[in-house]
Amino acid sequence: MPPKALTLVVAALLVLVGCSNAGGSTTPVTASSPAVGGANDLLSRLNLAGKSAQEVIEALDQDARPRPLQMRASVRPDQVILSDETSQASLPIMGESAFYLAIAPFVTKTHECFYHSLATCQGELVNKPVRVRIVDSAGAVLVDAERTTYTNGFVSFWLPRNITGTITVTADGRTGSVPFATNSDSPTCLTTIKLA
Repeated sequence: MPPKALTLVVAALLVLVGCSNAGGSTTPVTASSPAVGGANDLLSRLNLAGKSAQEVIEALDQDARPRPLQMRASVRPDQVILSDETSQASLPIMGESAFYLAIAPFVTKTHECFYHSLATCQGELVNKPVRVRIVDSAGAVLVDAERTTYTNGFVSFWLPRNITGTITVTADGRTGSVPFATNSDSPTCLTTIKLA
């Protein structure tokens, strides 16, 4: 393999394993139709066969095993991309209230993230009670709830597409707020809410 091609392959693999991972080509799988070939095998190996994209995302994000998991899974605005050493699959995220936003509030340590990695992203506050308030730009309260962060330090919500607003998180007497958007080019991973 020429050095330039090898460099590109290594760079692509590094992007895949990072928190804000990006994928290459995928085998599309719809929630309503069975997967085929390697994609079906992949979903079976991951114990995710027959699940919709939403169910897959929630199951992996709330998985209590420590990160990193032995796979890759990237949440995009319109799909979740799954892969292991041998195959890759993409499941479309359907619905108007189907933008998945993963939030990792922090006190002292955070990481850069754009597309939430269900297998590698790790937030600072693990299994901590937090209060989350999400308000859209028109002033409508979308979420006002007590939650507990997952083992990966995140807490996540399904939000309407194509909106903007503000997210406020409170924990242990500390509060932080940041703006958010749920457009087709918006991040699915929010790691900038510093609690002070």
